[in-house]
Amino acid sequence: MEAKATHKYITSSPRKMRLVIDLIRGKSVDQAIEILHFSPKHASNYAEKVLRSAVANLYNKDEETKHEPSDLIVKEAYVNQGPTLKRMLPAPMGRAYRVRKRSNHLTIVVATKD
Repeated sequence: MEAKATHKYITSSPRKMRLVIDLIRGKSVDQAIEILHFSPKHASNYAEKVLRSAVANLYNKDEETKHEPSDLIVKEAYVNQGPTLKRMLPAPMGRAYRVRKRSNHLTIVVATKD
């Protein structure tokens, strides 16, 4: 049994989010939540929120069996690039520099160990 949760349009670059997601891929859910909770990266807050949502989706999907968080694993976790906002920043001599504010879409799939 598996369940999925996504969070779209996170205002962080995909590269920074992938650094956090690579830490939890393939780990058990209780270990992954612990890693994300104590990680100093700002992106770990979003990742922990999505992971907890995926676990809740699994509980709601399969209500008749009781799952323990230690019996669940992070089967898949990936980050896709979202839309980029293009802004202008004043520069010397009347110029304007382009600032790209990137966003990402985070998806986490949680499954039972069997």
